[in-house]
Order: sequence, then structure tokens, then C-alpha cells
Amino acid sequence: MRRNLPVTRPASWPATVLATLLMVAGAASADTTASGNTYSPPESFVQSRTGPLIKLVAPEGDSTLYLVDLASAKDADDAVAQAWALAQPGFDRKLRLATPRPARNGWVDQKIYNYETSPNEKLAVEAFARRASTGDGKAWAVMLMQASEATLEKRGAPIGKYYSSLRPQGYERESFAGRTPKPLTPERVEQLKAFVADGMKQLDVPGVGLSFISGGKVVWAGGLGVRELGKPAKVDADTLFMAASNTKSMTSALMALAVDAGKLRWDQPAAEAYPSFRLADPAVTRSVQVKHLVCACTGMPRQDMEWLFADSKAPAKATFDQLSAMKPTSQFGEVFQYSNLMVGAGGLIAAQALRPGQELGAAYALSMREYLFKPLGMKHTTFDFDQALRGNRAWPHGEALDGSTRRASMDLNYTMRPTAPAGAVWTSPRDFSQWVLMELAKGRTPDGKALISETNWAARYVPQVMVGEDASYGLGLFIDRQYGIPIASHGGDMLGFHSNMIWLPEHGIGVTILTNSDAGVLLRGPLQRKLLELVFDGRPEADERLKVSVANRAVENAKARELLTMPVPAPAIMALAPRYDHPALGRILVKHQAGKLHFQFAHWASEMALRNNQDGTQSYVTIDPGEGGIEFLRDDQAQPPALVLRDAQHEYRFAAVR
Repeated sequence: MRRNLPVTRPASWPATVLATLLMVAGAASADTTASGNTYSPPESFVQSRTGPLIKLVAPEGDSTLYLVDLASAKDADDAVAQAWALAQPGFDRKLRLATPRPARNGWVDQKIYNYETSPNEKLAVEAFARRASTGDGKAWAVMLMQASEATLEKRGAPIGKYYSSLRPQGYERESFAGRTPKPLTPERVEQLKAFVADGMKQLDVPGVGLSFISGGKVVWAGGLGVRELGKPAKVDADTLFMAASNTKSMTSALMALAVDAGKLRWDQPAAEAYPSFRLADPAVTRSVQVKHLVCACTGMPRQDMEWLFADSKAPAKATFDQLSAMKPTSQFGEVFQYSNLMVGAGGLIAAQALRPGQELGAAYALSMREYLFKPLGMKHTTFDFDQALRGNRAWPHGEALDGSTRRASMDLNYTMRPTAPAGAVWTSPRDFSQWVLMELAKGRTPDGKALISETNWAARYVPQVMVGEDASYGLGLFIDRQYGIPIASHGGDMLGFHSNMIWLPEHGIGVTILTNSDAGVLLRGPLQRKLLELVFDGRPEADERLKVSVANRAVENAKARELLTMPVPAPAIMALAPRYDHPALGRILVKHQAGKLHFQFAHWASEMALRNNQDGTQSYVTIDPGEGGIEFLRDDQAQPPALVLRDAQHEYRFAAVR
């Protein structure tokens, strides 16, 4: 899952768009600006040039990117003002926030500008100013974006590739190709632990589980901090964390086992393997093969609301019921689009093939335990939430409205259970390291036994769709070659739990991280960078990346809180009906008690704040720790009146019930 919850336009969302897109660094560029800067245009965008201005228009026609070369500007603010004057004379949209980015890829000054939009615009407007270290120091490159949220989500990979690929003329990219990595000695392990500990302190993360692998063996597994705020129990090597979407890589391994056993074929039609599999579009249903269920390449959009608001106690077959109403929003293989429900279907189909006749959810959990976790010595890893929460486990935490870290509810995380193959696994630092060891051993167990055939282990690494210039998604795995070597990984994000597993397939090195706070998401990228710096003598960037991320998070969250009104004023409460219903997502009960407004959903709840939008509309925003940022727009003009919930590509209207 993506960072934090799979939610619609959170109050802080625009400030994170470019930061998310810039996670993937670029490879050799395909085009050149007037001043000699290089970049890779996003696929399928129509490009035109007028002097120093390059214009790129999305195929949908609702999103435009600009790239402007400026010979001279006083600073980033002046550069952005000049760029907008060239691209859109008269541009006067209100600036929401401006935040710096660390020096990187030859740029010494970088700053991102986010502008105010109203929910009904369904729009993201941003600018990104960059100055190189070469020349007289006055030249700037400015990237502007005015994009529909739908296109931005759908075409995030090519847009991200374009942003990250812009580099100054003559810049030589960092490469570790041909270098012999240094081993993770005890001294280097301590450096990595100290780096994480410092980040935890800056971000107020209560607990982190870590493991480090070098020379094909675990050199350290353990924990830092506490399992739960206010309690003394420390995180240790066997503390369980929810690892969320790291489950996807495990699910694709189960599918590989089913292929090994002759129960499935990668190229087998999914509907042949499991006749109940269907999508809303019959033609797409016929096109989907077993491997496509975990490739993020079918054009099926994220569309998480269907399970996020669903019954957490529903049987696993509900995954197929939800998929049957869904349609693709892009062509097969055109762009990377991440679908939790498709992966859920893949794992359940593999489990049914391996253990026919059993209830799907039980078959999946048993198959994972018996065929993968036990042989790998992953003694504590489980899909049983009750079992996990009874023992040595971490508890999720999020940020309260006052900025403090607080214990969060588990209620929303339970909604992942019916779609367990996409993100419901609980694992520990010790167990997590065993999974990475298996990947480094090309599908073999610690004693050298072939668990997955090397052929089907390798099939999971074959690129299926582009996610960046050097990065691709295989079958439940990211493969990145931005530094001239393959780096395999996957991450996981649920409420209050953020994790990552990273390994260097050619070098026998890996790291896992499990965190019990939403702020922990900011530790993952810098930790990977720090690892590469230590073993390959990479350029020292990790410390600055972490420092800037921490500072920007504080500013962005403070700005988001500034836009909210608490408590919700009486007129905004009186404008609400006592109940709202949606045919697929269920009901919302509106509760007002002790001066606070709460929305009670079918299986979770949150206190609400009010946001007054630029266009005069009002939104109600969830603010409970970990659940913050889900926005419901009040539409008084509808008949009946409604609360409108959106993700980037879909709209859900909850009708008032008086």
C-alpha cells in the first residue's frame, strides 16, 4: 500500500505529490532543454516548444506539465514567478506551501511549491525550482504541473520518471556497478542502527524492528525503542509488526509454488484457474492471466475504498465480489497501477489450487504457513490478528491534531483481513530476515533446499511494467537499477505500520525495517541510502535527506492543521443529516457529543474537523491518530443531500437519510 492510508485528497495531500513522484531516480535521458539540461519526457504526452518553454500535455488532455529554462533568477521564488509568467500569463493561484528538497543529482538548490485547490476542482497545481552548481549560479530550471488528480494517479510512473530524470548539463550519475561492497561488519551495523535511532528521535517513532544481512547470513536482528507508548516493553527480534504490502512478494512466491506443483501456469487465464474470477469488463477478464494478478500492469486502478469501508469479518470470497464491479482506467501494460484486490485474488486462487475444497481465507493462511513460513523458520509470522495481538507485538501509532504521537486504533487495519494476500501479514525482524535470505538464495531454504524452483523464483523478477527510468515492477517486487546494480524491494503501509525489505541480489546484502508509527515511513528511503553509502562509499546524502524530510513533515502537517477548524462549529454540524448511506461502502452515523463531532462507519470511527474550501464548500476531515486526512465534502445541492468521498479516480456519494 502506498504511504499511510489509501485515502482521498487528505488535507496534506498536495504537499506530498512531487515528493512521492521523486522517489525514483532517473537513468539516461532522452531529450535536452535549450540550456542543455537532460530529461526523459513522460510516455504518451504530447510535447511542444516555444523558446525556453517546453509544454507536455497528457493523453487525457486534462493535465499539463511545463519545463522552463531561465538564464537568470534571484532565487527560487523569482524563478517560479518567471516560469508561471511564461507558461500561464496572469497565473494568480494562492500559494499554499513552499518546502525545500535536499541537494541531489547535480542540483544544489531545490524547492517545491504547492498551490491551493478546492475539492471539486479535482486538481493538483505545483512548481519545482532547481538550480545547478555549474555556471554562474543564476540559471534555474523550473518544472510546473497542473494535473487532474485522476491522471496524476494513473500516470504517476511516467510523470515521476520525467521529474526525477531532469539533470544539469554534463552531470555524471553515481554508479556502483563493478564495485565490491564492503561487508556489514559490527561497526557498520552500529552505524546503521545509530542512524535509525536518530531518525526515530527526530520523528518521535516509538519502536522499530531491524535486521541486517551480509555475506548471505543475518548479522543482526533486533529492535530499537518500545512496542507501545506508555509501556516499558522493548522491541526485540521476535516482536511482531503488521508488514502490510510486503505480503505481496510473499503471495507471488506462493503462486510460484503453485506453478511448480503444476496446479497453475503463469500464462493461464485467471478465469480458467478460478471460474468465479471476473471484472466488470468481460474483455479485460478474458485477458487477465495468473501472472497479471500481481503485476500492477492490467490497468485496474487502486480503488481501495471498497475494502477500506468493507466488513472486516467478511469471507475472503468477498474479494472476488468487489472485483466483479471494477473496470480498468488504462490499457493493459500501459502504466503502473497498484491494485490490492487483484493481488488478493492472486493469492486466493493459488491457495485454492494448492488446497482445494477449503475456505479461501483459511486455505491461503495455511498454505503460506505450511509451504513457506515453516520451511524458512519464520516461526512467529502469521495472518491471525488475534494471535499476533495477544503476544509480543507492536501497537500502531499516528499523529494527533496537536502534532504529538499517539496510540492509534487497530480498527481500520482489520479491514485488510478479507484481502489478506495483499497486505495482512504480521512478522518480526528475525522472521523478516529469513524471507530476504530466501530471496538472496534464489528460492532456497537456510539449509540449501530448493523451496521454489529457480525458474519460477526468477519469473517474479522479470519486469512487467515501468515505474521509473531504471525501475520496474515484476510479480510483487520492485527492481531498481538507478545505481547500475539491481536493488530488489517491497514496502508496506497500513495505519500506524510502515515497513520495507531491501536486498542486493548480486551482493548478498539486505536490510529489513518494521516501524510502529506513521512517521516511520520517512525512515525507509534514507535507510536504504545509508546502507548504500556504507557498503559502496556512496555520496553522503542520507543524513541530509532525513533532516529535510523531518523538517518538511513538520511544516506540512502544521499547514494542514491550520486549514482545519476544531471544534466543528454548530452551523456545520446542524447542516448534517444524522445518517448517510452508500450502496457499496455502507453507512455513516453522525454523532455529536461533548462538543465533538464523530463519524461512525460500519467498522471504524473517527473524530472530525471542518475544512472551509476555497470555493465556499465545506469538508469534514478525519483527525484520529493514523486515520487523519480522509475528506468528506458536503453537497447540499444534491437531492438528497450527500457527503462525497473521493479517491483520485473515483467518487462515492453517501446519500442523506433523514
